Amino acid sequence: MKILVTGAAGFIGSHTAERLSELGHDVVGVDNFNDYYDLELKQMNANSIKEKGVEIINLDLRDENLSDTMPLDIDYIFHFAAQPGISATSTFEDYFTNNIIATKHLIDYAQQCENFKMFVNIGTSSIYGLEATFTEDVAPKPASHYGVTKLAAEQLVLQKSRENIFKACSLRLYSVIGPRERPEKMYTKLIACGINNQAFTLYEGSDKHLRSFTYVGDIVDGVVSVIGNEVIVNGEIINLGTEVEHTTQEGIEAVEKVLEKSIQIEIVKKRAGDQSRTKANIDKARKLLNYNPQTTLLESVTHQVNWYKANF
Repeated sequence: MKILVTGAAGFIGSHTAERLSELGHDVVGVDNFNDYYDLELKQMNANSIKEKGVEIINLDLRDENLSDTMPLDIDYIFHFAAQPGISATSTFEDYFTNNIIATKHLIDYAQQCENFKMFVNIGTSSIYGLEATFTEDVAPKPASHYGVTKLAAEQLVLQKSRENIFKACSLRLYSVIGPRERPEKMYTKLIACGINNQAFTLYEGSDKHLRSFTYVGDIVDGVVSVIGNEVIVNGEIINLGTEVEHTTQEGIEAVEKVLEKSIQIEIVKKRAGDQSRTKANIDKARKLLNYNPQTTLLESVTHQVNWYKANF
């Protein structure tokens, strides 16, 4: 099929575009290459997936009339592009325009594609709120602008399924780690601090936070398994992550073990909206997608350390 992947120069989007191309699909990637983090890193991701045959279009989804720039023979969309995280530097307008307006424009574009089969929205466990341990039918209580706007984007996409405009589903991802993780995220920061003998800033109390740290390869397994299962996942919200929980402290210790050195920790004031616990309930994913993540935390960290050393 011909598949569009938005946010294709980002962390999970680039891995997904790469996998889809390896599976034999004709993959078009879209990214606006914004400066939320170092553009050189996004360009490095883009170059890697171009080598796998993925076409990259530099385009901001907040622009209207996407069909003027993008092909109209797309069969599938995997929508990763978003204003991520709960960064203090991101404004509400950043979240609103990148997560809601951009998604609405992409939906309008999808409706113009003649043989369109499926819109796969990439959601987040942040939709659940300060704790994310629930099944998909629990009422969401997002506690950040990120979570609120990602919930709105998810519902905009699923609305089209309910109206029988096109098939759609939303995948809520949990604490993804591995090669190409964004530089402000925990493991890339930990690895950089360890290698460069710098202090890692730890939000007060977050060492006890529990997370479903999930290897990016396991996440991509779940994402691409939607293909061929369009009828059974249509209209569904599905959690993707691991059922295994680790504290942030255990994550720090895993990096120290792989690097074979201690990392200096600097405690800073805790931030609002940070989740205290995520544990993916993946019963639905197992049933509908035969989803079965296997990569351990130590294996994930080893892959990420090797990637960091090879590139930086």
